[in-house]
Amino acid sequence: MHDETSKELRTTLTSAGKLELSIVAVPMPKPSEGEVLVKVEASPINPSDLGLLLGPADVSSLSIAGSGDNTVASMDVPDAMMPAMQARLDAALPVGNEGAGVVIAAGAGAEHMVGKTIGVAGGAMYSQYRCVPAASCIVMNEGTTSAQGASCFVNPLTALGMVETMKAEGHTALVHTAAASNLGRMLVKICLADDVQLVNIVRKKEQVEQLKALGAVHVVNSSDPTFQEDLVQALVTTGATLAFDATGGGKLAGQILTGMEIAANKSAEGHSIYGSTTFKQVYIYGGLDRTPTVLNRSFGLAWSLGGWLLTYFIQKISPEAFAALRQRVADEITSTFDSHYTKEISLVDVLSEDAIKAYSKQATGEKFLIRPHQ
Repeated sequence: MHDETSKELRTTLTSAGKLELSIVAVPMPKPSEGEVLVKVEASPINPSDLGLLLGPADVSSLSIAGSGDNTVASMDVPDAMMPAMQARLDAALPVGNEGAGVVIAAGAGAEHMVGKTIGVAGGAMYSQYRCVPAASCIVMNEGTTSAQGASCFVNPLTALGMVETMKAEGHTALVHTAAASNLGRMLVKICLADDVQLVNIVRKKEQVEQLKALGAVHVVNSSDPTFQEDLVQALVTTGATLAFDATGGGKLAGQILTGMEIAANKSAEGHSIYGSTTFKQVYIYGGLDRTPTVLNRSFGLAWSLGGWLLTYFIQKISPEAFAALRQRVADEITSTFDSHYTKEISLVDVLSEDAIKAYSKQATGEKFLIRPHQ
């Protein structure tokens, strides 16, 4: 490997039903007008990255061949999943939604960025070098490291987008699941700072304690036998009628809607066979639980279940509003939007058996940071 090439991670789903992870050498990218060349120093593995990185692969079938830059990790893909994967067959796709690094070169109009530490959601960030539009970068404040800025897009802007969605749709409080995650901790801090009431749903006792230590007021444990009662009480207290669900599958979305309906009926006047008139919304924004979403219809007719994606949210708001959110992230990257990582790994390490089995679990509180130049 020399100065005219860059290493990057690729994921390939073959026609034979094998998903392969490998490292390739590509020509060093050159910035065009309005672009910057970034030496990528840090990039996180987010749940949103795994959909492309591992796709529908069966991790239990993992096998490793080769070593160093020539390592290839291979996994089987169930036959039933192959028809939905036709668009990506036999294509070596780059991976990595976001990351941070130092601008080492720039095209015309972006020369002022050289030497700056920036964060960016440019795709293909599991690379040593990446060309991206200067306008899409968040310029970090002086003293911010690439590791601190690596997760400056997906989680921070998603958390801020949830609060902005709440305001835009006329709700006054929020419910959030998988609330002990990095994103969940950020949302706790945002809501405390912005005086927004938040109901946090976790699944372990220690996670309740962790969020309480951050200042969270309402934390309920879905593993407790009193979960539904505890949830209703928190919903009565906060009046939350909007939820963001990171799990997606199972009964949780339906349990939240039911809890909101029970809470609404406690102050309703009279009875209606159609349920309360209080509108209740749950947005699914993740897929931690891959089982079917189960709804037991016990929450009237004033409700909606839909999907929410950061990209779509950004498209709806004005450029000025987006710029303000980005600046807040830069200003609070070491406080509100501070991210913690379980382990820092190299591109080669990403292909190791131990790492794949660990990050594929998507365990709450466990997060890997890729260091492409290690």
